[in-house]
Amino acid sequence: MRTPMPNRSDPTVSRRSFLASAAAGAALCAVPGPAAAPRPAGKHILVLGGTSFLGPAIVDAGLARGHRFTLFNRGKTNPGLYAGKDGVEQIQGQRRRPRPDRPKDPAQDLKALEGRRWDAVVDTSAYFTGEVEDVCKVLAGNVGQYVFISSLSVYRTLEVDNTPVDEQSPLCACEDKYTHDMGKSYERYGALKRYCEEAAAAAFPDHATLVRPGYIVGPGDPTDRFTYWPQRFLRGGECLAPGDPDNELQFVDVRDLGAWIVHLIERGITGPFNAVGFDGRISTAEFLHTGKGTLNHTLDYTWVDDAFLAANQVEPWGTIGCWTPTAKNGRADNRRALANGATFRPIAETIRDTAAWVQHGRGDKPWPEIMLTAARERELLALWKQRAGR
Repeated sequence: MRTPMPNRSDPTVSRRSFLASAAAGAALCAVPGPAAAPRPAGKHILVLGGTSFLGPAIVDAGLARGHRFTLFNRGKTNPGLYAGKDGVEQIQGQRRRPRPDRPKDPAQDLKALEGRRWDAVVDTSAYFTGEVEDVCKVLAGNVGQYVFISSLSVYRTLEVDNTPVDEQSPLCACEDKYTHDMGKSYERYGALKRYCEEAAAAAFPDHATLVRPGYIVGPGDPTDRFTYWPQRFLRGGECLAPGDPDNELQFVDVRDLGAWIVHLIERGITGPFNAVGFDGRISTAEFLHTGKGTLNHTLDYTWVDDAFLAANQVEPWGTIGCWTPTAKNGRADNRRALANGATFRPIAETIRDTAAWVQHGRGDKPWPEIMLTAARERELLALWKQRAGR
């Protein structure tokens, strides 16, 4: 299922090399990424949004590289995040157009963007075609590169079947590219992201970078989709392991994505990219056993198949994270991203850091209602064993 909150080119990389990352435990450190390259001349970068999840990862990586930022947003999300921070200017406005079904929405206000110049803009907050066109009209001629954060959901077959996708695969479509209705199940989300891409590319020919992440994970993730697993690892005990142990997983740590986006701006790299890991194949079993080795050796996995999970209304990447049924799990080719500087830290580091955030930074925010609770997990395991006659 595509949702907006709702994304291995080297066959010699073995599962042993990934499991070895868990054995390193706390001694692990991040794989040197784009930020380790020689420092270029500083750039002035506009970020549309910038204070939620991906935005800070971009800003933090860029500040560390000597770049300056202007953040344009409503001032509603984490308004004090960069207050008084050297190298960060914050301006306010409203990119959204008022919607007929929401008469109390504020009027669109892009005045703070008028008459100013930036080396690049990163658009982290666009979902509707007309709103991208509006911003592009204001910025045209005043920005050198438009980096649009899109989604793997633009692909027509994503999580519909197991067809592999690359940057030239067929894209989603809908009847009205200017609609503000994503659909009850967000079925138009992918098509609208595709039309946003096209709007950016049309306004900035040869200067548009279209970044298509899959599931973005790591400390601070507001969706808790991936976070299900670090908190589950910490709890220990018998654990429901979803689907085929050899099913492939792909996601991207928000810090790796942020650093790579800065790299794309530094080098002026344009075109579409699948922004998803890894630089080797990783299976569900490798992921779960890395979590066990990194956080809690008391875990004992009981594998439950796709059909049983579907029959019991377990939603992929909703009820339980890091699971897509094999029949709908088409991999995204990331060779273009790898060839253009994308790097990925060991999954043990992402697991460990996200677990630390769960314990010390997430706070007492309620977990999503759809997420698998400990009680429901016990029920499912009992049903599975009963069915298997155990």
